Amino acid sequence: MSEPVSPPPAASALTAVMALSPRRRLLAVAVVAIAFVMDLVDTTIVNVAVPAIRQSLGAGPAAVQWLVAGYSMAFAVLLITGGRLGDLYGYRRIFLGGVAGFTIASALCGLATGPETLVAARLLQGLSAALMVPQVLALTQILYPADQRVAVMALFGVLGGLSAVLGPILGGFLIDADLFGLGWRPVFLLNLPVGLLGMALGLSVLPAGRSPHPGRADWMGTVLLAVALSALLLPLIQGRGSGWPAWCLASLAATLPLLALFVWHVRRRIRRVGSALLVPALFRDRAFSVGLVVLVAFQVAMGGFFLVTTLSLQEGLGFTPTGAALIHVPFAVGASIGISVLGRRLILRAGRYTVTAGCLVMAASLPALWGALGGVGGGVAGGGVVNGGLPPLLAAFLAAGIGMGLVAAALTPLTLVQTDPRHAGAAAGVVNATQQLGSALGVALVGLVFFRLADPRTAAAYLNAFGGATALTAAALLVAGLFSLRLPRHLGTGAGAFHV
Repeated sequence: MSEPVSPPPAASALTAVMALSPRRRLLAVAVVAIAFVMDLVDTTIVNVAVPAIRQSLGAGPAAVQWLVAGYSMAFAVLLITGGRLGDLYGYRRIFLGGVAGFTIASALCGLATGPETLVAARLLQGLSAALMVPQVLALTQILYPADQRVAVMALFGVLGGLSAVLGPILGGFLIDADLFGLGWRPVFLLNLPVGLLGMALGLSVLPAGRSPHPGRADWMGTVLLAVALSALLLPLIQGRGSGWPAWCLASLAATLPLLALFVWHVRRRIRRVGSALLVPALFRDRAFSVGLVVLVAFQVAMGGFFLVTTLSLQEGLGFTPTGAALIHVPFAVGASIGISVLGRRLILRAGRYTVTAGCLVMAASLPALWGALGGVGGGVAGGGVVNGGLPPLLAAFLAAGIGMGLVAAALTPLTLVQTDPRHAGAAAGVVNATQQLGSALGVALVGLVFFRLADPRTAAAYLNAFGGATALTAAALLVAGLFSLRLPRHLGTGAGAFHV
């Protein structure tokens, strides 16, 4: 997860914060780190729980897609406005409100009695995360001066990596343990003590602070964007199960006019008020615009990848939740190698070709992954019977992770390299929102192909469905790789340059 950059706090707030004791600052960082980890773990843990949720609640393909895509869509729609609300009403207040909402939504998820109530609670989780997450970096900025902030951000990087690895494993363990006969529900209920602890500590240790020059929240823009995205995602997710009725086609046809209305509103609001949900000047920067296209295509690939892989391993091949989670560990290891070892070195020498190489490596690993799945049998409690296919499967996951890591290390710096520093916060918000939107679209599109082919629910059907889903995923990666050739050749050294 990456956070939008927030404007600097007022001088009075900085003065007050500098008077805080080192112990209180550490406790404050611990509180925002709790929220950071809660969001990341919740994002990664849900995919592992999906098969158990399907069996327990009788959730159909559409409900499964909404569990993942709905969270991302709600998160994306309110993300930029969430950052603006922190500027307006104070970072601590909005942060604690987001944590409270996330905790309540987690309880509702754990208590859900049907797919509809669970999806609604997941939407509330996404909206709450959009209030909580933007304040993480804003609070970090006012807790520490720039020379000390690097160490804190490095800590967040370590926590992010650990969350990506341990989140699915923790989820698998909780489901397999079936604590108190609750099945998958502890995956969500785990957030209750964590969230309550974060709120209790946050009330006493987090400093107050807000932007000295906050812009006005663009609620109309937020609503228009939500309606346009719903018009796109709703038919893609619901259409197959509903037999593609006329309303689905009408909704898809309305997407472009609704987006055009959103753009018109943004331009009109800029002329009248001086600020809007988006900053139009950002899109005159070719690097930024091309980078967003690459990001959408890449996130379409990533959005559905983990969902269909988990379903194929658990429902198709008989892996336990823990076994399926452990199979993904090489992917996380590969991603760490791609980001920390290879990506940060290659980007200085190869520039945009780092992104291209990452897309190609991951695209090439998908057919190998599909073939390796064909060599793995299942159906035992230990998590699957291996018919000589496990080493190739792990190697394919490792390669896919390395490819993802290369893209993750280079894409955002190259996208923002020419951005006017005055618009850094707005640009970061758009990048983060685009990442979430691409993920939601990926779940809808890849899920559409996967669930169409995974019927009947047999091992052979799941393998066939996984092949179709990975073909679409590879196509999205190739599109991302092609457009990456239009990114800036190198990071550059100008005012807007990004330094690694």
